[in-house]
Amino acid sequence: MPPKAQKAKGKQKPPDELREASLQAVVGSHGTDAEDALADCLLPLANTPLIEYTLDFLAHAGVQDIFICCGSHPEHVEDYISASKWKRPTSPFKTLVVLKSDATSVGDAMRDLDNRCLVTGDFLLVSGDVVTNIAVEPALARHRERREKDKNAIMTMILREADVGHRRRATRCKPVFVMNPTVNRCLHYEEVNSSNDTGRYVSLDPELLSEHPEIEVREDLIDCYVDICTPDVLGLWSDNFDYQSVRTSFLFGVLKDFELNGKTIHTHIVADRYAARVSSLRAYRAVSREIAARWAYPLCPDSNIVPGQHYEYTTDRIYRESGVVLSRTSKVSRGCVLGRDTVIGESSTLSNSILGKNCQIGRKARIEDSYLWGNVTVGDGSTIKKAIIAEGAIVGKGCTIESGALISYNVRLADNTVIPSCKKITRAQSTDGVDSRRTDIALVGERGEGYGYSPGSDEDSATSDSSGLVYRHPRGSKSASSVSTLEPEDLESSGDRSRRASAISETSDESALNKDFHAEATASILDGLQKEHLPENISLELGALRMTLNASQHDVRRAVAAALVKRISNLESNGTDAREAVTTVLAKYSSLIDRIIFDKETNDKPDQVDFLLLVQKELASKERGDSLLLFVAKEVYDLELVEEDGVLQWWADTRSSEGGMGSVRGPVQQFVTFLEEAEEDEESDED
Repeated sequence: MPPKAQKAKGKQKPPDELREASLQAVVGSHGTDAEDALADCLLPLANTPLIEYTLDFLAHAGVQDIFICCGSHPEHVEDYISASKWKRPTSPFKTLVVLKSDATSVGDAMRDLDNRCLVTGDFLLVSGDVVTNIAVEPALARHRERREKDKNAIMTMILREADVGHRRRATRCKPVFVMNPTVNRCLHYEEVNSSNDTGRYVSLDPELLSEHPEIEVREDLIDCYVDICTPDVLGLWSDNFDYQSVRTSFLFGVLKDFELNGKTIHTHIVADRYAARVSSLRAYRAVSREIAARWAYPLCPDSNIVPGQHYEYTTDRIYRESGVVLSRTSKVSRGCVLGRDTVIGESSTLSNSILGKNCQIGRKARIEDSYLWGNVTVGDGSTIKKAIIAEGAIVGKGCTIESGALISYNVRLADNTVIPSCKKITRAQSTDGVDSRRTDIALVGERGEGYGYSPGSDEDSATSDSSGLVYRHPRGSKSASSVSTLEPEDLESSGDRSRRASAISETSDESALNKDFHAEATASILDGLQKEHLPENISLELGALRMTLNASQHDVRRAVAAALVKRISNLESNGTDAREAVTTVLAKYSSLIDRIIFDKETNDKPDQVDFLLLVQKELASKERGDSLLLFVAKEVYDLELVEEDGVLQWWADTRSSEGGMGSVRGPVQQFVTFLEEAEEDEESDED
């Protein structure tokens, strides 16, 4: 008679069946570290919360267990999920859990997830703002087949092929994948900036050419950060504290260290289906238009994926819910989406626009390429072009809102107000419900309510966020409003961004914990610079110290800035020319700076501004600090560590001219003027 253990073993399911029966997914949902933050996955896209598109995709993929990682105020997401169809008995998910975490990056979230021991098999790693109808089954089958042959094949990236000029392809920071096409293995990953000459080149290890007889260099791929992973992936995150982002940290690091870890990452490329991430304001507009144009079918408004929706697609190609009232003389072009109980006044025109529930549009109004969320009122004769109007906003009569403007929650614009292009108007409130800022009458009018938002304007908060799309939300937290952001076009932006304030807070500087971290981190970095350690090793030690003392990314940037300035000053005092000292240090340790800047693809540049402010503060007390500041500003710009917008936003920040900070600004003016003139020339060429 066989042993009992063997008999029991015969009743177990094969490993493949076990894995297939328990496919899991990890969804990254981010907000800010501000006290009243709101997760971006709840933003309305074509009048449907973003998270609905992601969960619909996972349901069709056969996922049964979902873990939503929220780094900031998960109660907003938890409240929404609890009331959604996904928690009903008919839900296809066995488990749908919102995980609370203090993570400020994707890396921190992955390490936290690994410590919880919730992932037991293959899982999908996706962002909470992904919109796709890609079929996962073929990629998953190929991944498992590959995994059976090679246990070191730990991840498969699902990528979408795109033609030249496709609107979903990145325009500035382009991902480049170097692959072995015979086995679909990714050999190298790099992001190139097409706005300068260096963006035309990719740095390859010569050994790749000798080891692989055939390679492909692909920049025609849309990367929505849909990855099939094994549990080994979480282990690698935990073993490398300096990994913060999915692509530029994790993917790049694993590929670079192949000789050490032996792990391989593969690709699955599809030539059709729809794939996008709503990771920026530009992406929000583009994806909204594509959903209305039925590019993402069946992800269209008339699919009514949210219970209670009742959209119909009319013969004139307009999406309408019940209760919509169109006056006889109004004109609504095809592709528009009109939410329930919306009213369009006489002689008003709408084109390529999406209006939420209960919007009231007056007479002779004109709305073009714009997005109005719920309960928005637009007065008679007003014009809105390529703008976003958040819930509860009131636009008076005869107003003009120009391209790129953002009118936040519950803002009120007085009659005949003109909002300039790309201007953001908000209404911040403190936790006790009292307005924290006076209304800017010059901006919103005599009877208006709101003020202009600019990077670093929330100086009262040591953890305020100023990146991306800012808005105020009237519900979901103890305060009457919330802040959130739309971030850049990759998952690292969603998880990797620091979300910490860029403000230099004297209060936080005085805390004992920050003092300990700053002293120890600065000494450690300076020692590495003096001994010419590799920047990767310095970053690794810095990451471990940050995790140990729970320091913010602002604290990390402060330590890096202080150490770099001290090293440059030491070289200069020993006879090295100031310009040469700056170039020598920054060129060699550029990757050290690049690892602490997370806003390359956002409109606002809080991290870049923060870093330059910190450097400026260090140099304000140095002899010839003004000249050194000029050299540093030019060098970080030339090395593409700080972008043109980052320099200009830093220069415009009032903190850069306050007190002793202003004493070192002089020589930098010529460089800033050069950038401003170059920007004007570029805009005139585009016109």
